[in-house]
Amino acid sequence: MQKHAVTIAPSIMSSDLLSLEKSVREIEAAGLDTLHIDIIDGAFSPSMPLGIDTVKQLRKITSMNFDVHIMANDNEFFIQEMLDIGVEQITFHLESSVHVDRYLNLIKQSGAKAGVALTPSTPLSSLEYILPQCDTVLLMLINPGFATVKSEQQVVYAAEKVKDLHELIQKRGLSTQIEVDGRVSLETIPELVAAGADMLVAGSTSLFLKGNSLGENKKIMEAKIAEGMQSKEGVR
Repeated sequence: MQKHAVTIAPSIMSSDLLSLEKSVREIEAAGLDTLHIDIIDGAFSPSMPLGIDTVKQLRKITSMNFDVHIMANDNEFFIQEMLDIGVEQITFHLESSVHVDRYLNLIKQSGAKAGVALTPSTPLSSLEYILPQCDTVLLMLINPGFATVKSEQQVVYAAEKVKDLHELIQKRGLSTQIEVDGRVSLETIPELVAAGADMLVAGSTSLFLKGNSLGENKKIMEAKIAEGMQSKEGVR
């Protein structure tokens, strides 16, 4: 199976929401090509940072890959809205979906990458039949929607869950990517990458860490990723 680089996906929620275009330009200038966008309905999770029209406006000003994470109870509505905008990847929550198979097919038929997201306590066994259909599985490492609560800590079994999913993907000979989201900090990146994470949602504890520029924080993140990759190679 071919090796691929670890993707850094800046979370737009952690940028300056009053100056979104300026924030996007800074992210582009730092040499990053993927933007992580949370779409939250205020019911599945107690937060609503960005509306659909804001994402439409963002699409007009940048060609970055839009990695959309839907946290909602009515998944089909938001999936269709995001496909109409023209995003590159959509993950939606297994916990709020009745027709998981249908949603994955809907996304893939539109040419976007499709995947499911799991809250911290949802077991990997729930992926039993759908894993081969997933381009990505997004693992939430904190409870979704509480990122602004500074006391919200990454779950203690974060790296273990990533490792178990990585082993499951390898065992089944799949190329599904593992995306991690929630307090993906400079301290935890090496362990998460070593465990098998392919995509890091970068927020206030990494790329947007106060005191450094985005470019400086990106360099630190890349060093931490390299550290994790070395550990991963050493385990083989």
